[in-house]
Formats: sequence, structure tokens, C-alpha cells
Amino acid sequence: MSAAPESPSSAQAWWRGLSARDRQLAIFGSGVLVIFLLWLLAVKPALSTLQRAPSELDRLDAELQTMQRLAAETTELRAMPPVNPEQAQAALKAATERLGDKARLSLQGDRAVLSLNGIGTEALRGWLAEARSGARARPLEANLMRTGIGYSGTLIVAIGGAP
Repeated sequence: MSAAPESPSSAQAWWRGLSARDRQLAIFGSGVLVIFLLWLLAVKPALSTLQRAPSELDRLDAELQTMQRLAAETTELRAMPPVNPEQAQAALKAATERLGDKARLSLQGDRAVLSLNGIGTEALRGWLAEARSGARARPLEANLMRTGIGYSGTLIVAIGGAP
């Protein structure tokens, strides 16, 4: 093979100067390169998307079901009659007692402050569910840190129909 061309006219001269076998090899090599680039830029990304699609759809369906369940629960809770402040306070105290000595509840008018020290995820989730359904409490502020022993910090909720 001869050296690479420097200008368009020399490229044509170079191409004409190649033997038929060398031209076929160059065309074949160019074809392989075009097919590789087509695979790399068009086909492979599309195949990857198609392979990921079923698991992504399953994940999105599960997320949609969770959102629909939460929306139905919210609608149900809004339809329930309000709880008077005394009943709400009693429900929060009962829920807090189930947490044991790792939690302390202080009531301040229409708000309740729950102080936590090493509460597990399920226990906190249970307290929140009970506070939401039993006392109709709404979370206002959370300052929680997760440590090796569980959650620590404070959680402030509104009770008794307060905004």
C-alpha cells in the first residue's frame, strides 16, 4: 500500500493506484467501521432501553400503587370527623407509652413534641400511623438523625384541628 493522500486530487490518484484487492479491503473495512458505529450509536442504546423497560415498568407500577393507596388513605382520613384535643392528647400519650423510655412526649397547646432517642424504623412508623389515624395529628416539623441504634431527634405534630 502507498502512503495516505494529502489533497482531494491526490486522494483520487491514491485510490486509483490501489490494486483491486486493496480497494475491496478498504471498502470492506469502511463497511465494518460504519456497521460498528451504527451498532454503537443506534442499536445498542435501543436494545439496552428495551432490556431495562420491563423492570422499570414494574418499579413504576409499584410506585403508582403506593401513591394510590396513600391518596385513598388521605381521602379516608379527611372524611373522618375531627378528634377533640383531649382525645388527641390521650391517643398520642398512649402511642408514646408503647415506645417505652426511648421517647418523651410534651404537649404545648395545639402542638405535641415527640423527643426520640434510638427508636427503630418500624416503631417510628407505627407511632406516626397511630398519631395520624388516632389523634388526627399532622406532622409540622421533623428533625431526625439516623444512627446505628435508630432515629434520634424531635418530631412536632399539630393536634386538635390546628393548621
